[in-house]
This record gives sequence, C-alpha cells and structure tokens, in this order.
Amino acid sequence: MKDLIKNYIEIAEKRNPGEPEFLQTIEEVLTSLEPVIEAHPEYVEAGIIERIIEPERGISFRVPWVDDNGKVQVNRGYRYEFNSAIGPYKGGLRFAPNVYPGIIKFLGFEQIFKNSLTGLPIGGGKGGADFDPNGKSDGEIMRFCQSFITELYRHIGPETDVPAGDIGVGAREIGYMFGQYKRLTNKYNGVLTGKGLSYGGLAGRTEATGYGIVFFAREMMKHFGESLKGKTVAVSGFGNVSWGTVQKLNELGAKVITISGPDGYILDEDGIKGEKEDYMLELRASGKNICAPYAEKFPEAKFFAGKKPWEVKADLYIPCATQNEITIKDAETMVANGCKFLCEGANMPTTNEALAFLIEKRVVVGPSKAANAGGVACSCIEMGQNAGKTVFSPAQVYEQLEAIMVNIHKNSAEAAERYGLGYDLVKGANIAGFEKVAEAMMAQGIV
Repeated sequence: MKDLIKNYIEIAEKRNPGEPEFLQTIEEVLTSLEPVIEAHPEYVEAGIIERIIEPERGISFRVPWVDDNGKVQVNRGYRYEFNSAIGPYKGGLRFAPNVYPGIIKFLGFEQIFKNSLTGLPIGGGKGGADFDPNGKSDGEIMRFCQSFITELYRHIGPETDVPAGDIGVGAREIGYMFGQYKRLTNKYNGVLTGKGLSYGGLAGRTEATGYGIVFFAREMMKHFGESLKGKTVAVSGFGNVSWGTVQKLNELGAKVITISGPDGYILDEDGIKGEKEDYMLELRASGKNICAPYAEKFPEAKFFAGKKPWEVKADLYIPCATQNEITIKDAETMVANGCKFLCEGANMPTTNEALAFLIEKRVVVGPSKAANAGGVACSCIEMGQNAGKTVFSPAQVYEQLEAIMVNIHKNSAEAAERYGLGYDLVKGANIAGFEKVAEAMMAQGIV
C-alpha cells in the first residue's frame, strides 16, 4: 500500500514541478489514507486518487489596472476549481504578492476535505492574484477588483463556483467585486460570500473562523477531561481569524498572551482582552501589516522583533497567520516548553516534518482543515440565506456554527478510531473528509 501511495505522490510531483506547498499537502493527506485505500480496492480501480489530486479546471488570467499615477499595472489572477462531487466549488480568493499556482492548488486541495467535513453541500476551489493590497489606495483596490472580476465572472455563479475572502480580501474587496459582477451580469445573487450586511452578508461571518477554531480546541481538550478556562494560549497573527479566536477564548475564560505579525510578536502576560482585543481591529485596519504598535499603546506588553511566538510557554498554541509558520525548530521548542495541545487556525501552518515530530511527542494536534472549517461553513450558511431570501440572526449563526464544529470533531475522532488509529485527529479528519467525496465520485461515474 505504501508503494501505491508513493506512486500517487510521484504522479503529482511530475505534473506539478516547483510547487512545494501543493506537494506538501498531497503527501500529508495521501499518507493518512493508506488504511482507507486498503479497505476499498474499488477506489483504486476507479482512479479516485488520480482524479482527486488533479483539479477539474484551472484558469490563469491577466489583470490590468490603472494606479493613482495613471500608470498601467498588470497582475496575474488564478482560480482552481478542484472538485465538485458534493456541491459547487467553494473557497476564498487570496490577494498577496506570493500567490502563484502552487499556493492556490494547495489551498484548493485542502478545501475539498475541509468543505466535506462541514457536512454541507460544497465542493473545493480556491483563487487569487499576486496583487499586494497593502499600501494601495481605495481607488486602486477598487480598480484592481473590478478588473479581476471582469475576467473571473464568466467562470463563477451561485450554482457553479462561489468565491469568498481570504488573506488580502475582506469586506471591501468583496463589495467591489460583487458590484462589478452585478454590473456585468445584470443579476443579483449569492455569487460571493463575505458580503456586507446591507446587501446579503451573514451576521457573525467576520469572527466565524476564529470562533470555530476555539470550539474545536474546546472539544479536543474536553476529550482529555480538560477545559479552556484558566489556560494560557499563544496565538499568531492579528487579522480576522486571530481576532475571532482571541475574542472567543476570552469569552470561555482562557488567557491569550501573544499575537504576531510579519515584523515579530507581542507578549502580553496580562492578557489580550477588552480594549486590547479591540485594538487588534485597529491594527488590521491600518493596512501596515505590523503588530509593533501594540507595545507602544500598551507599554506593559513586550515586542520581539523578527521572532515567532512559539518560544513562549503556553498550555495551547493556535497558529493563525499563514502556511508553514511552525518549523521543526519551532516544534522542538514547543515540546521543550511542555506543549500538550496545538490547534491549527491558518491553512497548513505546520510543516510536515514539524507535524510528524509533534505527533511523535504525543502533542494533540487539531488539523487546520477541521479546526478552521467554521469560516467556510458560515459562507455556506450565507449561500443558503441568499438563496432563501432570508436573514439569519447572529444567535442562529453561532448555534449552527457550534453544532457544525462539534460534529467535525466527532466525525474526525470516530474515523480515526474506526481504522485503529486511536485519537489521531490529523488522519481522522483526512479520512472523514475523503470518504464522503470518494463515495460521491463513485456514484457519479468517471467524470
């Protein structure tokens, strides 16, 4: 069986040279699926793995726009529609200078299983552009978004592909893209999620991913008879995901002592709450993408330039910044500090080497495709709200979100147990997400 999995990985390597992030997630997922493939030889016969690692469709396109100086700029946009076996493609758009096909494919592949885990009818896709919104004026961002969607609009729709936000794409960018889509198509529908509340957005969507992460972490700790109350937590990032995570952790009685940015990390041993929690929104809105000003505003906090918060001793670690932010060196430091729980908030924030080391050292890991699925779950709830021409209250949204996250934990744990893997949430989440998609692909024939 290992040879068969190795063969699938080699196929991916030959077809996607120079795309390490995509190959990393393929290796991580496929090695988890060995017992499933062994138990279901019909999946091999039907080429399920060969098909699932290949996007159903991928597009690359030019995005020309005019800056405030009247100079024409050109970026490159992407959308990879990975798998539609259980529903229309669903996944965010990322605007960042490091975006290239390997990043989008990695995110799109992860999205297949994440979306499956929610139990909702959504397939996997992802898109974006190598555009850096930091330092751009509102006018420049509007012109870029309008140009981007002018090409992408012909490939998306509420029953086909429903993009959302991601890094660099928030309510402002979604609004500009939605307005241009409406202008081009003369249609008003739920083609994008993450919209403003005044035109079809979902109450509670901004904090949904962070809330979901904390619900998942709570279930992990509950499995061992522990509670979040009184626990110290090290969080990375300071954007929407981190903010929602910090807010819900505070509500449940935990003490958050770190946030971070590309410039370094903040250590606040008094706890990041109240006014400090609110200040995270100001940092995010500044557009400077740095966290150092926190220590200037709150002198009791310390700023560590160029470092990551994983050197800080904590009961729970929640990386919410970006992919591969926890290396093997970071993992060794965390274990040396007595790390027991890691719940991944960002997409694939831990390298495969670091992940294997943490699991070997019996650290309980909540994988990102399970733990951060609350965001896309609420995006799907927004799709339902738009289709039904109704509006859900925040209480209704939070109730659905919590139930979905509890169920994702339950299904991941049970899948691992079913295949004799113990309480391995990493493999369990991959298996639970894969099984539903594989069953749908089998039912729909060779397509």
